[in-house]
Amino acid sequence: MSFFISDAYAQDAGGQGGTLELILPLVLMFGIFYFLLIRPQQKKAKEHKGMVEGLGKGDEIITNGGLLAKITQVDDNFLTCRISDNVEVKIQRHAVSSVLPKGTIKKL
Repeated sequence: MSFFISDAYAQDAGGQGGTLELILPLVLMFGIFYFLLIRPQQKKAKEHKGMVEGLGKGDEIITNGGLLAKITQVDDNFLTCRISDNVEVKIQRHAVSSVLPKGTIKKL
């Protein structure tokens, strides 16, 4: 019968995969995540922190809520902003989305 059906033999105990073969894909995945997700997020957060620290009286800003305002007073954690004639609001510094060029409010 061995003419038609080949005999089945147990495989030799080949070399177990080394730890390098197991760790290398994990290291590569972490590297990809770092350069595509973590690093750009840290860079953006650093730029936003610098922008918020550089805010001063007279700057024109857009808040995260979409308000267009001009800063009238600066405190440690809060900004007093004029959004219209005789209308001033206090907002937290980190609620500022972006700083506009001076004169933008007058153009609108």
